[in-house]
Amino acid sequence: MAELNIVLFEPEIPSNTGNIGRTCVATGTRLHLIEPLGFHLTEKAVKRAGMDYWGDLDVRRYSNYEDFLEKNPGAKIYMATTKARQTYTEVHYEPDCYIMFGKESAGIPEEILLQNKETAVRIPMTGETRSLNLSNSVAIVLYEALRQNQFDHMKLEGQLHRYEWQSCRGEKRKRRRSRKEW
Repeated sequence: MAELNIVLFEPEIPSNTGNIGRTCVATGTRLHLIEPLGFHLTEKAVKRAGMDYWGDLDVRRYSNYEDFLEKNPGAKIYMATTKARQTYTEVHYEPDCYIMFGKESAGIPEEILLQNKETAVRIPMTGETRSLNLSNSVAIVLYEALRQNQFDHMKLEGQLHRYEWQSCRGEKRKRRRSRKEW
């Protein structure tokens, strides 16, 4: 089973972290937070963005990057950065890998990137756009890693609430579900 990990290096905006936490819960992904954080995890903005999912989140905190490395020895870490030479689709994400994202204002420190140049990845953008929103970037790269791992452990089919999908191709009529079936 894929056990992917998202790592946030010194995140600054609580709503981004809350949104990322919700994405992690929805995908069965562990969230790692490297301090210092630019907010308190008790802030309403974090919980509002994560909504009622925050209690289900598998989250780990670290006092700094060295603490993270010590507690996760041998971790394969991909560094998501606008400075990378390869795109996020050009690498193979192992089922237990870590994908790290930097703080909103500065990204991952270049000293760390230099030590991990082979695993640094970027999301392509046009023009002089500085970066995408952090929570959007996490979702883009995480779902590529999940896709590469065949969306292991994830629900692949949805259900309508008031109707049923028909198994026959070309069938346009849908049977309306009664309220008792919801």
